[in-house]
Amino acid sequence: MRKMVVILIVVIQTLNFGQEKKFTTTDELTYLLKNPFFRRCQIGVDAYNISKKEIVFRHNEKLLFRPASNMKIITTAAALRFLGPDYNFTTQIKYAGEIINGVLNGNLYFVGGFDPDFTSADLDTMIIKLKDKGINKIIGNIYVDVSNMDSLDWGLGWMWDDEPSYDFPHMTPLPINNASLQVAISPSKIGEKVVLKTIPESNYFKYTNNIFTVDNDTSNLVLSRDWINYSDSLIFEGGLFVGAEPDTITINLKNTNQYFLTLAKEALDKNKIIFEGKCGVESAPPEAKTIVTKQRNFGKVIVNLNKTSDNLSAEMTLRALAFNEYGKLASAEKGVEVIDSLIVEVGLNPEDYRIVDGSGVSHYNLVSVELLNEILRYMQQYHPELFSILYESFPIAGVDGTLDTRMNEGRAYKNVHAKTGTLSGVSSLSGYLTSKSGDLISFSINTQNFIGSTRTARYFQDKICEILSNME
Repeated sequence: MRKMVVILIVVIQTLNFGQEKKFTTTDELTYLLKNPFFRRCQIGVDAYNISKKEIVFRHNEKLLFRPASNMKIITTAAALRFLGPDYNFTTQIKYAGEIINGVLNGNLYFVGGFDPDFTSADLDTMIIKLKDKGINKIIGNIYVDVSNMDSLDWGLGWMWDDEPSYDFPHMTPLPINNASLQVAISPSKIGEKVVLKTIPESNYFKYTNNIFTVDNDTSNLVLSRDWINYSDSLIFEGGLFVGAEPDTITINLKNTNQYFLTLAKEALDKNKIIFEGKCGVESAPPEAKTIVTKQRNFGKVIVNLNKTSDNLSAEMTLRALAFNEYGKLASAEKGVEVIDSLIVEVGLNPEDYRIVDGSGVSHYNLVSVELLNEILRYMQQYHPELFSILYESFPIAGVDGTLDTRMNEGRAYKNVHAKTGTLSGVSSLSGYLTSKSGDLISFSINTQNFIGSTRTARYFQDKICEILSNME
């Protein structure tokens, strides 16, 4: 009997020889998601083989997650679809009155058109063109016309304690310098206050400098706003090591329209255009004439928007969607109505999700990885010319944007084009990659309700991308 058992074992081993089990992509991903990390948090994964038109892997694909900056995929896809890459964000200077012998007898209006990349340099160029038109003096007032947008300058569900980070801009259709301020900080002599300089230099800012140069090799800088008056007056405190390299701090601005007016008045003075009137916020009258225009097309804006995950660009794009469809007093809510049209086009129901902003900053947003991946699929399959623009705007693994330090080896390196997303307790990654077999794969991954660093969540995202990249 014992001899028969031995013979049977030998026969089985012989039959199994050379038939080592080969794990499938599904096997590898299923095993990966059994990691103890996911006992206390949730993950959703949706991967689709666009080339073969078949599902690769799905896990919690219909579960609702806060998308964080993966919301920008939805916003930019909708903008490509309904605005188009050639849509222009337009900033205008208008005047009401008469220009006689170089003197404008009337008011000047700066009309905002949601350009998120408008800078002091752009403003200077427009003022120079104003001078070239023969205007040397203004007898009247200058105004910012912000009537293209509603009055809500802060997103629904944005967190008050994220102030004054420049990642959370106070919105206006007339932003300048990313609606933020850069402060250059340099050490001086030990015991003396550091040297502070605003970029660009302007008389707009008031600040209290309580940062001292110290001899111990540590730096402890604290920057806060004047919270009592909730103004752009700044308070700097702490110590800066005498051997420290000069550095910059960037913060958001509260009174964005007043900041623009100050820079405009200073630009007029710099170009020797005499102005002694008042500054304020007022809509240009119907009879006002356009004298200078600055345009920037969405095809250029989308690159910075997705590569660096720029929140201001996403919010201005959302309001441009609303303005293009509904006209003045554009709002986030009306912009979301346009996004709903995209969701219907991809075959899903907008009522199954909650979207309140364009950037993903809000903790109110709730979408699924299924929705994100359906949009990625839809853009490639039905709008290939727009897909190319979307694809090229995403960060590339190990190369640039918010993926420059991730997946810098293996098949995922330079292969994954994807948008990252990060909030407290949320980490997401969605985009495209090419498998080992040469197939185009779209995917969406979201991990949420974890505590602490995003490092572990990102590790698993990168592993999933590596597994998909090696798929034959």
